[in-house]
Amino acid sequence: MTQDKRKANAIARLVQSRRAMLMLVAVIAFIWLLFEVKKDDIMRLDAAAYSLVVMHMRTAWLTPIMQSISDLAYPVVLVVMLLVIEAFAPGRRPGLCAAVNLVLATLLNLLLKTLVQRPRPEGYRLVAESGFSFPSGHSMVAMAFYGLLIWMVWRYEKDAFVRRLGIIGFGLVIVLVGLSRIYLGVHYASDVLAGFCASIAWLGVYTKLLAPIFLTPRDTSQDAPGEKDGGASRKA
Repeated sequence: MTQDKRKANAIARLVQSRRAMLMLVAVIAFIWLLFEVKKDDIMRLDAAAYSLVVMHMRTAWLTPIMQSISDLAYPVVLVVMLLVIEAFAPGRRPGLCAAVNLVLATLLNLLLKTLVQRPRPEGYRLVAESGFSFPSGHSMVAMAFYGLLIWMVWRYEKDAFVRRLGIIGFGLVIVLVGLSRIYLGVHYASDVLAGFCASIAWLGVYTKLLAPIFLTPRDTSQDAPGEKDGGASRKA
């Protein structure tokens, strides 16, 4: 085995261990949040977030901005994003890859909501919402959808500046969507964090097992240090 191959295999093992560690942390955090919600219903975290976000951040000029940010996880916006992905993203069927991920993550969210059946916050909603609260559907969809875009940018974008910009930009969208759901009074903070954790764990599975099916095999001679060999490499 050449030195280059040994380095590539070492990098691949490191990436895989990081993926597994991230998934494990996300699952543990989700389970902890679930047990705390079942035990106390309203966590100290929720009370603190309510005090900070609802009581101190709400203003007339910020409310429409938060509503617009929340809309970034609505179907109409996501369908437009899917069309853009299909047109411009690399891979054999990137739009289909993102669409399947979105549908499966949504179904997972509906399943978790049905199992937990936590009521939504009452008394301070700024928008009308129905259904159960835990985990937050908008937060889970945002993490699953825009998180997959982060993975695609990290894996395929050749320009380092554009790669960092995409990761930071999509990451900011995810955080702001979650914050907007607390601000609008339709979710507790624990709902939002649980949605993030569930989708992080889901993405670990999806990007490993399903996403490569939709994407064109890469030329390993152009791989950058990140992942390599059979779905574990990032293209420079």
